[in-house]
Amino acid sequence: MRSQLKFISDSEKERIHNDSLKILWEVGVRFASSKALEILSRNGAKIDKDEKIAHIPREMVDQALKTAPKSFTLGARNPQFDFTVPSAWTGYTLDGEATFAIDYKTGERRNGTSKDLIASLRIFEEMQLGTIVWPNVMLSDIKIESADIRSTCISLMNSSKHIQHELHNVKEVPYLIEVLKAVLGSEQAIRERKIFSVCYCTIPPLTHDEDMCEAYLELAKFHVPILSYPMPACGSTGPASLYSNIAVANAEGLSTLVLFQMACPGTPIIMGNAAGIMNFQTGGFLEGAPESALVSSGTGEMARFYGLPCIQAGCLTDAKAPGPQAIMEKMLSTVPLVLSGVDIINGIGELETSQLLIQEQIIVDHEIACMCKRLKDGIEISDSKNYLEDVARVKPGGHFLMEESTLAACHSGEFYMPQLVDRNTFDQWQELGRPDLYSRAKEKVNEILQSPLKNPLSDKVVGKLQEIMEKADRELK
Repeated sequence: MRSQLKFISDSEKERIHNDSLKILWEVGVRFASSKALEILSRNGAKIDKDEKIAHIPREMVDQALKTAPKSFTLGARNPQFDFTVPSAWTGYTLDGEATFAIDYKTGERRNGTSKDLIASLRIFEEMQLGTIVWPNVMLSDIKIESADIRSTCISLMNSSKHIQHELHNVKEVPYLIEVLKAVLGSEQAIRERKIFSVCYCTIPPLTHDEDMCEAYLELAKFHVPILSYPMPACGSTGPASLYSNIAVANAEGLSTLVLFQMACPGTPIIMGNAAGIMNFQTGGFLEGAPESALVSSGTGEMARFYGLPCIQAGCLTDAKAPGPQAIMEKMLSTVPLVLSGVDIINGIGELETSQLLIQEQIIVDHEIACMCKRLKDGIEISDSKNYLEDVARVKPGGHFLMEESTLAACHSGEFYMPQLVDRNTFDQWQELGRPDLYSRAKEKVNEILQSPLKNPLSDKVVGKLQEIMEKADRELK
């Protein structure tokens, strides 16, 4: 019996869907790209040329839902890490892109650098539930114009898992294709293996950026999967109710789906969401609030309603430092998503509303993920778990310590054995130096970073990526 939560009823999903359709047709969506407007117009949208707003009819949404793949595999450089979506279990991505990082050796808070990204990639490579790499920190030590290409190359050189990133300009597309060809060998392999995907952030409310849009229209020709990632915040960039915020986020997601299905039918689309709520005291953006988790759970269920893969923002916190608030908010924003069946959660490794990278937090968050998975796996009720014979043998007043089933349970998956949580007696805990989650996580970070790089690329491919990065540094303006 697998555990399951349901936040929205079937009739409520229909209502949200119909509200989203009304938004798409009656309110419309602004597309800054003339190329996008032309594609939409050619396929039946009504275009307000002055306002660059496309009014998208129901029929276009229906058609897009027919051509969008319902399942595909997010490939990895190491096929061992291939991940097919939808999935029976929830995977995780590194969160991205923090402005600041805490140096795990000195404790100094500073701007993020390439070495922070490399360390994160090496740690994440060994996280069992870690599925997708997002470059998780802004690289203050490199040229901003070539940052997308450099961070992609660094990710491919230091992780063999699936890479998901952003491009911000169509000029970057040839460099990215050259990078993927260097790793995979051909354009056909890019299409087939799908080791790289992109995150497409709409601008709330109901707006599509020109540069990113046109870059991804080019990438769609290579069957690169696209994550639609709306981010409306209740009360500021989204309406001030959870229900209507979900409807707006869903409408933005559907508008993305329609555009890329009209441009290139069969483009793999992942329905996502990183909507939050406004801090009603300051006007800021909150990720760790329970309402944010509710919105993410609701939009995740809408993706299931359409039969599409989904990535939802979760395992998040607004805490400024490691500690009780961070653990509480991260657990609160993970459990609902896991129990409602989200395919992938984006949020491991950062604090301060995704602005502060802490290497130890990657390890701590993975422990949270493993515990949530155990909750989702639920209770096995079967003949093999029926121990009534043991009960009869032990009799009232006995114990089960010497039963074979007890010994077997120690090595089964039914009882999760945590890596960081302390379960010693008080005296044992004192003798061990009073360790906590973060001190143990820091030991694991040191252990990983002192070990050899796992699954490295060949020197020949690394050399080719270095050439492409240097070329991008020179040419991208």
